Amino acid sequence: MTDEVTRWYRLSALLPEPEATRVRDCWDTGEQEAGLDTLVSALLAHRVVISENRLVEIAVLAQEWGMGGALTARLLYCAAVGSDEENPPLRLIEHPDARPLPSPGSDHVLVPWIGCGRCGGVLARAHTVEPWGDLSFLPLHYTLMGPRPAPPRVFGAHSPWPALEALRTDCAPARMCTPSPAPAAEPRAGR
Repeated sequence: MTDEVTRWYRLSALLPEPEATRVRDCWDTGEQEAGLDTLVSALLAHRVVISENRLVEIAVLAQEWGMGGALTARLLYCAAVGSDEENPPLRLIEHPDARPLPSPGSDHVLVPWIGCGRCGGVLARAHTVEPWGDLSFLPLHYTLMGPRPAPPRVFGAHSPWPALEALRTDCAPARMCTPSPAPAAEPRAGR
């Protein structure tokens, strides 16, 4: 598992200077919200092309720091390309005009957020609908809905990274394609 400072510095390395230093400085001075805004603004301004998996990581980081609502729409305009071969191809699937899904038997709605392009699994955020019609600012929890008929998995309100990791590891085709270790070769009998 990657710690926060490593993740932050890895994402800042996507940018040219001086923005990369500015993003690192924001982490060092405790101004994470300003750093996230700088990161996304610089990605857009310099038209930096990044993998969709990196884009998803930035969205999760923004959500973790309470900036998801402010930055997700801008992240959808970033130049993203396919993902690396080692991880399932993840993508942001939230759109500002998307309608939330009612969650049966509860008083909240699910906002589809991140999808796996390989297995079809979806990570959603659960929100309450406020009396004035908007969704709650912070999610109540995260729900992982897999492509297989299984009950959804629920992660706490402060667990976007474990939920994302579960989406990655639960990818059924990814597990099926993992090669098992080859058996040790038997010694050959002499001729």
